Amino acid sequence: MTPGGRGDGGFDLVFRAPRVVTAAGEVAGCVGVRDGRVAAVEPLEAGLAGERTVTLSEDEVLLPGLVDTHVHVNQPGRTEWEGFASATRAAAAGGVTTILDMPLNSIPPTVDVAALEVKRKAAAGQLHVDVGFLGGAVPGNLGELRGLHEAGVFGFKCFLVDSGVEEFPPLDAGQLDRYLEVLGGFPAPLLVHAEDAASIERAPAAHGGRYADFLRSRPREAENLAVARVVESARRTGASAHVLHLSSSEALPMLRDARQDRVRVSVETCPHYLTFDAETIRDGATELKCCPPIREADNRERLWQGLAGGVIDIVVSDHSPCTPDLKRLDTGDFGTAWGGIASIQLGLPVVWTAARARGHALADVVRWMAAGPADLVGLRRKGRIAVGGDADLCVFAPEQEFVVDAGRLHHRHPVTPYAGRTLTGVVRGTWLRGHEVTGDDRRGALLNRGEP
Repeated sequence: MTPGGRGDGGFDLVFRAPRVVTAAGEVAGCVGVRDGRVAAVEPLEAGLAGERTVTLSEDEVLLPGLVDTHVHVNQPGRTEWEGFASATRAAAAGGVTTILDMPLNSIPPTVDVAALEVKRKAAAGQLHVDVGFLGGAVPGNLGELRGLHEAGVFGFKCFLVDSGVEEFPPLDAGQLDRYLEVLGGFPAPLLVHAEDAASIERAPAAHGGRYADFLRSRPREAENLAVARVVESARRTGASAHVLHLSSSEALPMLRDARQDRVRVSVETCPHYLTFDAETIRDGATELKCCPPIREADNRERLWQGLAGGVIDIVVSDHSPCTPDLKRLDTGDFGTAWGGIASIQLGLPVVWTAARARGHALADVVRWMAAGPADLVGLRRKGRIAVGGDADLCVFAPEQEFVVDAGRLHHRHPVTPYAGRTLTGVVRGTWLRGHEVTGDDRRGALLNRGEP
């Protein structure tokens, strides 16, 4: 990747690349940028010229900036866990140019317009990438949903089981129906943490350092029942529901059938469910605790099949960091450790490493991690390299290997389950609306639903 000199082609910036992943497929091309937008996508031989030119090397590919719709920034209130400056710097280093912040684990949670304004003030001036917000759906805030929607949130999140923080309680089955009925009138999607509380209450409590014991505390039955409840509620109400971080592959057939019946339900999974497996997680490895949990290797492979077959729509990070002491790395106790994976900077190489081993192309990864998430929440100018879109771009070296050094990651605390793992694919540069993200400037914008 080399910078070039001035040109007279009327573009502020031109990328010349032997490989560009566009909505039409992978091509050799030139991408012209003007005023922060993609103004032209032409064959490489067109020779577009600009005030600045970036010429990619033969081992580099130009991708659209990724869109991650599932990020826990935690600021304000739990800023010692993470914050907007560190989370968005890590995102940019991983080729992610847009994130949506979850309505918890910040204090206050984003369950009314006043709390949304508190969060926006906390984020202002801190952003290395663009950031939008999701609202919360909790018991008692049904009357707040329209106001949050009109204030620009991109959707709403709820839990069907204890969220882990007392200020964000779950909805019961009846409330799920009522909230979907209201959101169907806006319309706005409801993003659901789908685990059945009663099933988890019946299961043995998580305790000690054996991963097998933790896995038994969050059985597949809990996910399967909750996903079924979400599907039927979406079917009854006609509203749009999205199943967060799918872990149980046993839910895939009912989701496939619901799609065939035109039920408005979409599905995501996460890099850790596509990478790790329960059989090889060592006891005490609480850096791998998350809910729902990482399951067995055969389950992982069926998730990959669901992704390849289009039942699973997107892959997002569920970046959920905390302070190292809360992970109980000293005791390795899965019962008391915080459940969450810190990985936003590593999502692209993690997924690409596993995807290429299964015969997938970079265009597939872009669909799962850029265009798909953007489409889910209506970010029309994000997630693809196309004329009129934001010039959010990533230079990626798909054949270069590296070993993950947690100390070189940009999220707040050097805790990640990928530490020491060899991955394939290196992000060599990220551009936000035509400006390279270096960590020196904070050009990220606060996004609102419905903006052009």
